Amino acid sequence: MAKPVFIVFEGGEGSGKSTQAKALHQRLRKLGVSVRLTHEPGGTPIGDRLRRWLKFGRGITIQTELLFFEAARSQLVKQVIRPAMAKGQVVVCDRFAGSTVAYQGYGRGMDLSLVEALNEFVGDGLKPDLMVLLDLGAEQGLSRKRSRGDCFEREEFSFHLRVRDGYLKQAAADPDRWLVINAALPLEQVEQLVWDRVQPLLI
Repeated sequence: MAKPVFIVFEGGEGSGKSTQAKALHQRLRKLGVSVRLTHEPGGTPIGDRLRRWLKFGRGITIQTELLFFEAARSQLVKQVIRPAMAKGQVVVCDRFAGSTVAYQGYGRGMDLSLVEALNEFVGDGLKPDLMVLLDLGAEQGLSRKRSRGDCFEREEFSFHLRVRDGYLKQAAADPDRWLVINAALPLEQVEQLVWDRVQPLLI
């Protein structure tokens, strides 16, 4: 059986997470590696319904928002990530628990110990082998978005500054598992920096 590896891409709005997650997925597939690409919130029928509420719903309290994210993650861990890893697959996920700490903890100002406890509870002890933080200034990231369509993109600028700060603090606290990349670099260079870190994990 192949070695299971769990890789997560994190970052603020417009940082290029989805692009780089897809690029890594494609590269691994071309090399014949068994790989599963997924995302948060979503990736399961329940998660996809919650995703629509979270991104486009109106009047959701921050407490409900947090619990919706956690519920979606619980489904994803148990129905997608754990089974894939049990088969020896590499799992590439666009966002995971780090996003909840950054967005709901730092961005929304919710109690960090509560957020982290809920992350631990629904994650069932699952920890990524690598978390890639695509770091980009909030102003530059938002300028990449064609429209401020969802509730997070419409947030005040200070919210996005807090989110970035939350990501950088998480990465500084656990440098062995976080890889911080300047997302303003050319896409091909970012892709190569990711690959340089991922390749040893596959051995």
